[in-house]
Amino acid sequence: MSVTETRPLRPARRGSARYLRTHGRLLLRVARNDLGARHAGSQLGLGWIFLGPLLVLGIYALIYLEIFHVRATGMTGRQYVVYIFCGLVPYLATAEALTTGVMSVMSNKAVLNNTVFPIDLAPAKSVLTSQAVMAIGMPLVVIGAFLTGRLSATILLLPVIWVLNVLWLMGVSWIISLLNVIFRDLQNMLSAVLMIMLVASPFAYTPDMVPSAVKPLLALNPFAYFVVAYQQVIMLGIFPSLGHSLVLVVMSVGTFFLGSWFFDRARSAIIDYV
Repeated sequence: MSVTETRPLRPARRGSARYLRTHGRLLLRVARNDLGARHAGSQLGLGWIFLGPLLVLGIYALIYLEIFHVRATGMTGRQYVVYIFCGLVPYLATAEALTTGVMSVMSNKAVLNNTVFPIDLAPAKSVLTSQAVMAIGMPLVVIGAFLTGRLSATILLLPVIWVLNVLWLMGVSWIISLLNVIFRDLQNMLSAVLMIMLVASPFAYTPDMVPSAVKPLLALNPFAYFVVAYQQVIMLGIFPSLGHSLVLVVMSVGTFFLGSWFFDRARSAIIDYV
């Protein structure tokens, strides 16, 4: 009788996103504790989550209104300030998410082999903690839009755009957090990338103010699509076009699952470099 040798089946890879479902409560608890620990010992404590972004927003408003005297067509000074904040608040959250996300694997070496809190959740935690800026800033922006008479029914799409923004950030963070293990210069290059992203995002100007020669730069900036969508639904009372909406959905969901697949697939090979 011949005996057929069988090889053990490898478990199917389901992506790092599965931990968001199985460890969701733990992730939220760890993110909340991380926010508290970050500001522990300071006089204001968690008050810096509110005061920090507010100071940045105030500085930008002063620069563009009082120094550069920039005005958008059809908007008062106050409306223009709220228009700026529609893009600046998400940028502050995005910059924090990517800055901490790129280092999330390297700074969490202690949980590399931890089954209670998988390392896959470290980049996701960075994204969630960065959303404290959005949780504080966006209600202020919506109130500003209401007080300046620009709020409309399109505001109902704000949560959808926000969720898509978070999905995109998680996908990007999964990818760059692992790549940074091998290419340590990535964390230094990110500062320049964020600066380019800031300049190439129309948060302080409308798309029609952009010269035609520069518009391709905006088209290549993924974050610019979020900025325009936030401005449209909060201040302009415009539903994003079908093409714009498709770009947002495909880019966000596609990046999320690509990052989930990449982290799960490459983690075992790259983790030896930590």
